[in-house]
Amino acid sequence: MNVGLIGCGAIGSLVYDLLSRDTTGVYVKAVFERPESHDAARKATGADVRIVGCIKDFLDSELDLVVECAGHVALRDLGPSVLSAGHDLLIASVGALADPSLESSLVDAATTGRSRLRIPSGALGGLDALATARLAGLRDVRYESHKAPNAWLGTPAEEWVGLDEIDCPTIVYEGTAREAARLFPKNANVAAAVALAGIGFEKTRVVLHADPQATGNTHRIKAEGEFGHIDISVTGRTLPGNPKTSMLAPYSLVRAIANLNQTLVVA
Repeated sequence: MNVGLIGCGAIGSLVYDLLSRDTTGVYVKAVFERPESHDAARKATGADVRIVGCIKDFLDSELDLVVECAGHVALRDLGPSVLSAGHDLLIASVGALADPSLESSLVDAATTGRSRLRIPSGALGGLDALATARLAGLRDVRYESHKAPNAWLGTPAEEWVGLDEIDCPTIVYEGTAREAARLFPKNANVAAAVALAGIGFEKTRVVLHADPQATGNTHRIKAEGEFGHIDISVTGRTLPGNPKTSMLAPYSLVRAIANLNQTLVVA
């Protein structure tokens, strides 16, 4: 299976490395990057990988799957072209789908190209159970996260909470999944995935904490319905140098890619 990566930064380069080492029958054939980042992308990949800055050249690389690892803007700018050209698209920037117009444009492009927009499980387990519960009768969904205070630097939380001064878990946001994804695009991809698997962006309640006691990023789903009760929590280590992103996030992309090439698949 031939894979193309959009973006070869921290997540993209890790995905490339993991695919190269641990996944048989999967080959990264092309990377789309901005011209100023071509040298860095070349250093992060093998000699057989095409590094291109033109979306047409990228899509002409005989790809079976495209993986977005470059952020919300890249997904908005490039996602429709990928899907309408008939390529399945696996995305890291799930939170971008909180924008209804972007979600519609991606779905319309996928319909035109007879392709699929694929959502990974990300840093949290249990999305399969949540999606199943939706079929069985899902009423209430609440997503909570605990991250270290420095994970909220560069976000609106800096204006609302004295991140350097807190000494106990402190709520930095409480509201809908749609607003959480809009306000915290690098912190709330999991909230968006929970909303998409469950009862939607408006009905999914989100509580985000800055927690000086956090030893990693903790994600928790609580759900109720006719089916019963779900309470799932995962605490994952963060990527080195990036406290906003859990280590499991890029690994979930690799698992989603590998599953497409496996005979026995645990869904």
